[in-house]
Amino acid sequence: MKIEKTALLPVSADEAFALITQPDRLRRWLAVSARVDLRAGGEFRWTLTPMAVAAGTITEVDPGRRIVLGFGWEQSAEPRTDTVTITIEPAEGGTLVRLVHDGLPEDSAEGVLEGWTHFFERLERAAITGDAGPDEWAAAPAELTPLTSANATLAVLQHVLRGIGDEDLSTPTPCREFTVGQLEVHLLGSLNSLTSLAGSVLVPASAGDLESRIADAAHQAVETWMVRGLEGTVQAGPEELPATIAASILSVEFLVHAWDFASATGQKVSVSDEVASYVLGLAEQIITPELRESAGFDSAVPISGDASALDRLIAFTGRAT
Repeated sequence: MKIEKTALLPVSADEAFALITQPDRLRRWLAVSARVDLRAGGEFRWTLTPMAVAAGTITEVDPGRRIVLGFGWEQSAEPRTDTVTITIEPAEGGTLVRLVHDGLPEDSAEGVLEGWTHFFERLERAAITGDAGPDEWAAAPAELTPLTSANATLAVLQHVLRGIGDEDLSTPTPCREFTVGQLEVHLLGSLNSLTSLAGSVLVPASAGDLESRIADAAHQAVETWMVRGLEGTVQAGPEELPATIAASILSVEFLVHAWDFASATGQKVSVSDEVASYVLGLAEQIITPELRESAGFDSAVPISGDASALDRLIAFTGRAT
């Protein structure tokens, strides 16, 4: 069974092709994170929502005109490969993008159509404004785990980073003694360590703006942990850590530093209470009194129990809201 969706975008064919193939463009409307090896035989991986990861092989590429994907769902109980064909044609008023998703089981077609309808509405907004904005489908996963939470908080962080330019790198942040640029270095160092704990090596981004540099590293870190899973322990220097605790650090890093970056640059953090409350629970497991003393964490700042979950998380990490 197959479904079809079309969108008329007020952009050139080359820009439309970039919107559907380039990770920095895909993050504006489709995916929390994306990896794309844009060639016939190359692999792609899209984290569409914190709980849904599409992955497969690119079978055909005609730049500016057409791309064909062998499309499947990562960690699906019933692995399958559908075919997704996206064609691009000049049209009056811009460029017509047509998607055909073929090979669908009949019982899944309705849900897949709902998904593509949602994302094509966001594609149209991104083509007009440059960014469709935070996706409500990424805001509050139905099942919160250290890994789905990592994806949800990464989406929050990336939205903040889009509002930061190179001119902001010297701006002080609430994170003690760090400018925006120094906080980037700190966060990339943390992601390097967390990727190593999961058994892989982080490949640094070669170019791009602040959001792209951090997004690329964060995608690698989260993907490595999703492949590894949360079982057992990991070796952190002389200590063994439960894998669940190590993976939980991702969410705390993403959400707390999203707040740091936002506060430094006059932005607001958009995060659901469900996710912020969950990350607060993770932080309470990770930042023990012993760790505060040994690692130099500031003491928790007193705050009203009526404060938002995000404000309580920020206060717990020693920052004044």
